[in-house]
Amino acid sequence: MIKCVTFDLDDTLWAVDPVIHEANRTLWEWLDTNAPLFTGLYRQEDMAEGSALRKALLERHPEIAHSVSLIRIKLLEQGCIEAGYTEVEAINLAERAFEVFMQARHQVELFEHAQAMLEQLRREGFVIGALSNGNASVSQTLVGHLFDFQFNADTVGYAKPEPQMFQQALHHTGLRPEQVVHVGDHPINDVQAAREVGLWTVWVNLPGQHWPQPGNADVRVSCLSDLPAAIARLQQQSDGRATL
Repeated sequence: MIKCVTFDLDDTLWAVDPVIHEANRTLWEWLDTNAPLFTGLYRQEDMAEGSALRKALLERHPEIAHSVSLIRIKLLEQGCIEAGYTEVEAINLAERAFEVFMQARHQVELFEHAQAMLEQLRREGFVIGALSNGNASVSQTLVGHLFDFQFNADTVGYAKPEPQMFQQALHHTGLRPEQVVHVGDHPINDVQAAREVGLWTVWVNLPGQHWPQPGNADVRVSCLSDLPAAIARLQQQSDGRATL
């Protein structure tokens, strides 16, 4: 019997690009006021994924590659030092700037039907968890009260598609893989990775999302309102599936 449903967050329950764009804009405005040497030396694009500055940082510190939080903090810290701030000033500015970014990071706009779907799953008695490579804390969103637990790459030390996050969820709940459904938008990080651990999988392929290769999930949905019925169908199959 399926007892738990875990969710990816970014681009599964809300669109991540608009919120990150706005959070970066808010961060840059704060830096321009509070760390003008930084904004005088760098452009906002220098902080983006794939930038030369970011690549150079990860070459020096490959141990933080799993953590978008540590990458951003370290970028801010080292950028401030290179701009002319002392190490103490740089650490302080990086911490304060990251707090500003994270406050804006949680101003998410849920996809249509997301909250109603989660509320229905709660009424049906499922344990609900969040498993995300991103640094959003679901407890700081409008649906935080509907979740029982969360693990992300920062807390686990590994990012999906590595199996550790799924294994941590199983250990936390005390459930077997066939008692858990994982729901996500990414064909590799969510669908393939969860399947390899033995979880049931639902691929959320919403309109506007384009993947070169579809997720090989047990079920796929194109609207979050269809998710409870999809899980009910998996529930009917679950009695015949077990891992020992």
